[in-house]
Amino acid sequence: MAEPEPIRIGPRRFEWGARTYVMGVLNVSPDSFSGDGVADAGRAVERALRMRAEGADIIDVGGESTRPGWSPVAAGEELRRVLPVIERLREEAADLPISIDTGKPAVADAALAAGANLLNDVNGLRGDAALAAVAAVAADHDAPVVAMHNQRGRERSQDPVDAVHQGFMASLAAADDAGIAPERVILDPGFGFGWEAAENYEILRRLSELRLWRRPLLAGVSRKRMAGEQQGDPAGDRVEGSIALSVLAIAGGADIIRVHDVGALARAARVADAALRGGRDDG
Repeated sequence: MAEPEPIRIGPRRFEWGARTYVMGVLNVSPDSFSGDGVADAGRAVERALRMRAEGADIIDVGGESTRPGWSPVAAGEELRRVLPVIERLREEAADLPISIDTGKPAVADAALAAGANLLNDVNGLRGDAALAAVAAVAADHDAPVVAMHNQRGRERSQDPVDAVHQGFMASLAAADDAGIAPERVILDPGFGFGWEAAENYEILRRLSELRLWRRPLLAGVSRKRMAGEQQGDPAGDRVEGSIALSVLAIAGGADIIRVHDVGALARAARVADAALRGGRDDG
């Protein structure tokens, strides 16, 4: 199957199929599920620069936790958390693509204006009018988007991969309605977002079926319960599980892995690429 068309994300061109790209998670919320939230902007920027040195191709900045049982954060508070980090990071790392992880139009608009290059929306550009407005914001800024499948209203008896297909169809339609070209959309099946353990693993085993959309696939399995629930590992102690699942995702066709432990996961991705893709690199 032909690879998706390349995407320019800020200062960098991403050639899908050349290798696996690594998105480093930078949580600036105090209640991150993985316990790695950084409240101080200076420390957050230091962490981002360290992740770049360890192999991150994109830094994903998030100011609101979406863990199970999460409490919504007002847009003003989310902006207070993310804007100083994005502004300082843009100044100190002009060559580094920055993603804003939000579902709020006001936050997306301000973050993209401050220097973020990519919108990562866990609502898949869908939902009520306020949520769907993030697609229009991305279009206004000519920003590419990550649309994550979020399983609203799914029947529990439904095949999980079929549910993801339906979600992707709706997200691509929402992007088209907003004026975002399909080649500017990255798709994310939403591992860990309300799925049962068996469903998470089934989606992972069948990830290659989602390639039929001919869009880049992002896999976010890092530190999720599926990466360590068998052993009862806490979120901060799931590096090995995260590596195992991320390598399986790469084998299934993931173009981007979203990770917390960048150094270990970037090295694992390079080995997986050498085995699966012949070691090609985009330079």
